[in-house]
Amino acid sequence: MSSAISPSGGPRSVTIRRPDDWHIHLRDGAMLRRVLPFTAAQFARGIVMPNLVPPVTTVAAVAAYRRRILDALPAGMDFQPMMTCYLTDATAPDEIARGFESRTWIAAKLYPAGATTNAHHGVTDIAALAPVLERMEGIGMPLLIHGEATDPEVDIFDREERFMDQVLVPLLARHQGLKVVVEHVTTAETADLVRAHASRVAATITPHHLMINRTSLFQGGLRPHLYCLPVAKRERHRLALRRAATGGEACFFLGTDTAPHPRAAKQAACGCAGIFLGPVALQCYAQVFAEENALDRLEAFASENGARFHGLALNEGTVTLVERPERVIDSLPVGEDEVVVFRGGEELPWSIEGVRQ
Repeated sequence: MSSAISPSGGPRSVTIRRPDDWHIHLRDGAMLRRVLPFTAAQFARGIVMPNLVPPVTTVAAVAAYRRRILDALPAGMDFQPMMTCYLTDATAPDEIARGFESRTWIAAKLYPAGATTNAHHGVTDIAALAPVLERMEGIGMPLLIHGEATDPEVDIFDREERFMDQVLVPLLARHQGLKVVVEHVTTAETADLVRAHASRVAATITPHHLMINRTSLFQGGLRPHLYCLPVAKRERHRLALRRAATGGEACFFLGTDTAPHPRAAKQAACGCAGIFLGPVALQCYAQVFAEENALDRLEAFASENGARFHGLALNEGTVTLVERPERVIDSLPVGEDEVVVFRGGEELPWSIEGVRQ
């Protein structure tokens, strides 16, 4: 299947194979039930992050979490959660292999301890994780990395660059058969590093890192609902990410990193990192690709590159997006609080016209 773009003369539209989201946070409980339908309405599959409290680290815990996701799925939706294992200092190679071989999970997630939300159980010494990584290398199991240094002395805007230089490059040299996804890349240099290892390294790119830069966080005052990790960087990096996403390179693919938090947890003395994109993800990507005159490359980025990297079949069905303005909901009520939506209250230039399963 190749994407179909409407002829000139009317509103532009593009029809693509149903896409996948290769990086989502669905949370649990009431939050899961509220946010899941928005992801399921746009994507056929999604890689689910394991940083719950407590994190999901075993075959049994991951299988139970997947069951809760499926139980929360509204009737008529066929979304398939693809699960991941949260790596810790105590992760056992045999457990990793057991989960992968049973298809309980398709990848493992590496959080440097303390790097982001609920990452305090993460890995404190990545070099000591060698037995696990060697087993993953042998069985072809991908490693998904939140790539930021956690040394508090490192400037927050330099933490991705420091991690790549001091951790990822040596790791790739030590484990030359390991497949790696660098998640939510934010710098031009990281994009170049991925290109240099494209035979076995890929990267996800979020909608918000294509649309905001670090100045956006402070325009008109502090904007807590634009705070995420890795934090948005300078404008030159945003432009480099747009070139990477829209340039047709197979090593880059869609990963929204949609990460809902209650308003009270964002607008706090120590606010949480994360942006909720569930209702607007594809519309934002379509806007970026249209602005870059690259609508013909949206399908590969959204629907093909990630599946091929993970060795999965492409989805059936289609999604059609049309250049027709649509106002975004401000927020999503959850219990006694609410989750603020990215671009909430604004009028986006693109909307979803239809989904065929």
